[in-house]
Amino acid sequence: MRIAVLGTGDVGGTLGKRWAEKGHQVIFGSRNPSRPDIRKLLTEAGPNAKVTGYAQAVAAADVSVLATPWEAVRPLLESIGDWTGRILIDCTNPLTPDLQLAVGTTTSAAEQVAGWAQGASVVKAFNTTGWSNMADPIYRGERITMFICGDNTEAKEIVTGLAEDLGFEVVDAGALTLARCLEPLALLWIKLAIVQKLGRDIAFKLLRR
Repeated sequence: MRIAVLGTGDVGGTLGKRWAEKGHQVIFGSRNPSRPDIRKLLTEAGPNAKVTGYAQAVAAADVSVLATPWEAVRPLLESIGDWTGRILIDCTNPLTPDLQLAVGTTTSAAEQVAGWAQGASVVKAFNTTGWSNMADPIYRGERITMFICGDNTEAKEIVTGLAEDLGFEVVDAGALTLARCLEPLALLWIKLAIVQKLGRDIAFKLLRR
């Protein structure tokens, strides 16, 4: 599959490298494709990865992955133009500098993303855990849980496959409005890992009796 990864930080870089390792064609989108850190990322990702501008990456991809800081999201999405018929995975968390939610529980970042990327099938995923767990989602032989939500069943099936490629157990939480729950869950992970100093080697797992 051709995957546009919009953002080359820890989350975008990790997801892109892992999908490239799995044989997907990864197109990193960047405002400045010639930056030294991006050239390093391409070297690490291997022959299945390349870098272009944001719009070119989306145009060439089957699925796009939004992995930028929250403040950069709206201008990036609106700069692309027409999102009609495209699948967009929203990995973002709407955080303030003091690690609070910038968007409340009566809406969500994912719902705002859907409004800014009119016509896209938005799936919330890869936001409830840290990038190091994306690099290795296996804990003592157990796959950690990746919660997703969205309104398009076919899009969620594709995202499920991409998450399972990386080793996650996927749980479909329901409609895109469930991002109002997943984004606070992400904040809980961040608070535990960083504020409570439990470290990044923690993860959520849905257990069944």
